[in-house]
Amino acid sequence: MDSLLARISRGQLWPSPGGVHPPVNKSQSNSLPIHILPLPPRLVLPVKQHIGAQGHLLVNVHEQVLKGQALTKPHANWSVPVHAPTSGRIIDITPMPSAHPSALPELSIIIEPDGEDRWCELVPHPNYRELTAERLVDILHFAGISGMGGAGFPTYIKASTKQQIDVLIINGAECEPYISADDVLMQAHSEEIVRGIEVLRHLLQPKLTLIAIEDDKPKAIAAMEQASANIDDMQVRAIPTKYPSGGEKQLIQILTSKEVPAGGIPADIGVLVQNVGTMYAVQQAVELGKPLIERVVTVTGDTLAEQRNVWALLGTEVKHLLAQQGFTPEPMQRVIMGGPMMGFTLPTVRIPVVKTTNCILAPSAAEMPMPGEERACIRCSACADACPASLLPQQLQWFAKTKEYKKLEEHQLFDCIECGACAYVCPSEIPLVQYYRVAKAEIREQQIEQIKSDRAKERFEARKERLEREQEERRNRHKRPRRSTEQDSQSKEKVAEALARVKRKQADKGDDKTRLPPPLPVRKRKRRANNLSRITVT
Repeated sequence: MDSLLARISRGQLWPSPGGVHPPVNKSQSNSLPIHILPLPPRLVLPVKQHIGAQGHLLVNVHEQVLKGQALTKPHANWSVPVHAPTSGRIIDITPMPSAHPSALPELSIIIEPDGEDRWCELVPHPNYRELTAERLVDILHFAGISGMGGAGFPTYIKASTKQQIDVLIINGAECEPYISADDVLMQAHSEEIVRGIEVLRHLLQPKLTLIAIEDDKPKAIAAMEQASANIDDMQVRAIPTKYPSGGEKQLIQILTSKEVPAGGIPADIGVLVQNVGTMYAVQQAVELGKPLIERVVTVTGDTLAEQRNVWALLGTEVKHLLAQQGFTPEPMQRVIMGGPMMGFTLPTVRIPVVKTTNCILAPSAAEMPMPGEERACIRCSACADACPASLLPQQLQWFAKTKEYKKLEEHQLFDCIECGACAYVCPSEIPLVQYYRVAKAEIREQQIEQIKSDRAKERFEARKERLEREQEERRNRHKRPRRSTEQDSQSKEKVAEALARVKRKQADKGDDKTRLPPPLPVRKRKRRANNLSRITVT
């Protein structure tokens, strides 16, 4: 029987559970070349744009910066820097609304472009194969590259894994409706993407590399096949169009039949997944020395005069992107960052583009009607049939509403990828994903509080133990050493003899005090008598 790797190499695909087929709506934006936007009036750069710790600031207010200059430096695990997208002056460093559903303020660097777009000194490495693996990983690290197709996982972490990688998967599926950023990037820059893949292959030494693209993107498939035609063990794989086949775990299952264990990562089963946009950024960083300062963003929706993909500098406000495409807002207009399935409605268009922003969607009311009022679940099981993670969405929603967090964890809530397929098919229009997000946030908050409590308890017990130890040491320090029985008896005898001597001396002194004085001579007695006789009584 053929090995699994041999069957994968032959092009065999495996089915994945669940999934839905919403209207793709990509033709509005994928037929035009990528447009370069004019410089915005200001750039708002959040210091943290990835999973992990934010870096330390390297700049101050009123300082002039050059394009590509590092504004922060990493200082902890999973920390990557951010860089100036253009030359200009830093006008403020302050908390600003974040690219998140909550829009909670995050520390941001605000740059006023000077219009000159002057680069800092770049250090390209066209002969990167001569570098050590550690040096190559450092280049990816300090270029600020993080995943551009998902949650923003730092690329240098994946590139430096010590686990054996059998299959490297490059994700070009881009399954969510409306989004076509990766599609047009593969059409226009397939050669650069393949060279970026070669950098990662040099580091990981996988046995097989698969470039996965949904079969509704024929131009991208043709471009990537042409760019990779002469490379051994690299294949372009067209997969069926289904949402969410572009999810990391779903894509692994389709291409390899393997399932990532609950709580595990793909490297645990010998697989690693990277996005095509990330591979382009890798090539730019290594061969040209350019840090990650821009990305392709799909700007689409019926309220725009022109729908297309643009090169957007990181930190560009959504307002600027919309204005450049002829935005005509309607009453109660919604602007969504991301796609219609996994995106979120922005509370303001002053939110900046970050490393994980792949789409800005401004739909009309007719194009995307507001969801209706939530109704009672009719237990139709449509949500369970659509779930790509084979979960029980209705049961999870019930536990989330009643805040039964232990049962949520027992029912694998954190295996949910929040794809929205369950909510899409729900006839009662229950916002299932929102329930899950809230429950996850509350569980994480409880876990953080529990960790804090455990640490406080450990500190208290350690302090208590230390105080008791110090008190015992003080008691022992003032204790006299115990003598032997013979020494004790000798000491008692000496003390008794000393006491006896003292008593004898005191007795001798007492005898001297009780003796009568000697009698006076006769003459003295007569003289005293004469003196007494002279005393006159009045």
